[in-house]
Amino acid sequence: MFATAAGPYNYVLAAPHVARTACRMDHGSKMQWLARLTALVGAVAAIVYAYYSQYRPDPSSYPVHGIDVSHHQGPIRWSEVASSGGVQFAYIKATEGADCRDSRFLENWTAAEAAGVRRGAYHFYTFCRPAVAQARNFTDRVPREAGALAPALDLEFGGNCNARPAREAARAELTAYSDAMLTAYGSRPVLYVTDEFLSTYGDVLPAHSGLWIRSIAWAPRSRLGWVYWQFHNRGHVQGIDRPVDLNVFNGSLADFQKLTAIIH
Repeated sequence: MFATAAGPYNYVLAAPHVARTACRMDHGSKMQWLARLTALVGAVAAIVYAYYSQYRPDPSSYPVHGIDVSHHQGPIRWSEVASSGGVQFAYIKATEGADCRDSRFLENWTAAEAAGVRRGAYHFYTFCRPAVAQARNFTDRVPREAGALAPALDLEFGGNCNARPAREAARAELTAYSDAMLTAYGSRPVLYVTDEFLSTYGDVLPAHSGLWIRSIAWAPRSRLGWVYWQFHNRGHVQGIDRPVDLNVFNGSLADFQKLTAIIH
């Protein structure tokens, strides 16, 4: 049997080979499968982007909208921002760390007020410089003006130095900054916080005037405990040519008007 050139010997050897060939995807089928997968991924991405780009909180629940800006937005035509009807307030970056000052702060601060947009100033906090020095940088730059929003303190890991102090050390430093704001402006700072920051230091936050929650295209888990909500980080506003952060106030227009009268 094994010496035979044909018959059962050849059949036994050929059968597994035929079976394997039948299970193997040919090149054309593979390319079709990849094309379908690519199309599916593209469709899902388009749906997600459409949701993200068009996302806006319910205006009946959040009637007061605002923006936060820095030199990254370039020149801002504040009269157009005000006339658009969709911006009632703006937080403007003033300082970062102990010695960095935003190049457009004074320009934006003055022009926003002239256009009738309520404004406040914010500081980007770094873990690598003493809080007292950072507070001094801010107070040297930001005037004390009646009707301005409470100063804000940007607390996040993105763009920050790599230091992560122990929680009690962080509490002491952040409390020193908060105390300095109370002394200089008669108000504790509003704390801008990300989920990542809250997970690490949420139990050692200093006394503050409220939380400013970053939750992009997704409502905060609760309406309690926060004052502002940043819901978009690439929005578009008339008068600003570059993408801009969008925010809402947690309350009515009457509530907001009361909130702004905290600095005397």
